[in-house]
Amino acid sequence: MRKGTARSDNIQPVSTPKLFAVSDLRKTPKKVKSQQAEVMRILESKSIKYELIDISVGGAVRDEMRSKSGNPTAIPPQIFNEDQYCGNYDMFSEAVEADTVEQFLKIA
Repeated sequence: MRKGTARSDNIQPVSTPKLFAVSDLRKTPKKVKSQQAEVMRILESKSIKYELIDISVGGAVRDEMRSKSGNPTAIPPQIFNEDQYCGNYDMFSEAVEADTVEQFLKIA
């Protein structure tokens, strides 16, 4: 994956997807742990770089995730490309099944 400024041949830089997740797993439901681990495993297996945003650091980050997703009760994992909402775990899983992960992440 490339990141940087646009080159003279008009190739645009690729932005890095952002994964909102929880790092403090002690109080995290098993389902959430499993889902975010699967998302990270799949992204890493496809050599897709991503930025992990830890919502455990405070309510403001969690509120940002919920606001940007348009869902006031959203739980991690939630995936964005810059400020564009890509989707949640179920939507990501559908993209994996359809082999359209790069399109889902808006990096293709």
